[in-house]
Amino acid sequence: MPTKSFKGKIASATVETIPLSTNNGSTGYRIKKLQVFPELPTSTSTEAMFKIFSVPQPDPSVTLPTADVDFSDNTLLAMAYYSASGSSENYPDDMTIVFDNMTFNQDIYLTMRNVQSGNNPLNYYIELEQVKLSLDENTVATLKDIRNIKEPL
Repeated sequence: MPTKSFKGKIASATVETIPLSTNNGSTGYRIKKLQVFPELPTSTSTEAMFKIFSVPQPDPSVTLPTADVDFSDNTLLAMAYYSASGSSENYPDDMTIVFDNMTFNQDIYLTMRNVQSGNNPLNYYIELEQVKLSLDENTVATLKDIRNIKEPL
C-alpha cells in the first residue's frame, strides 16, 4: 500500500490540522509510524505530550490541550511522550503508542503540551498507510468521526 508522510514542528499548547478528507471518502488511512524530537535538543530538561485525534480539538486560546492520556477515548489515534533531562543521572522514559488498527478517512488533529514549564516546540514525523475503502467501510469511518464530534457547550 502507498504511504504518505508528514513532518513539521508544533508549538506547545496548540492544535494543528492535517487535511486528509476527500470528496468521496474512499481513501482511508492508518498511522504506521510516529516519531517526535525537540526543536532544541540541548542539555535542558524537556517533557512534552503529543497526541493525534480523529476529531477537531477545542480552540487552544479557550481550552489548553491536556497532558493526560485516556486510552478509552476512541478519538485518540496515537500519542508520544518525549522527555530529556539535563542531568546525565536521569534516564528519560520516552513512549510512543500508535493504534494502528484504526482506519480514518477525515482530517486528523495534532496537539502538543509541554508538561514542564517552558514553551519548547516539538518536531514530529508521521507515516500514514493509504487504504482503499469499500462503500461500507467509507460509511462506517465517516459516521464514526461524525458521531464522536462533541457539541460545544
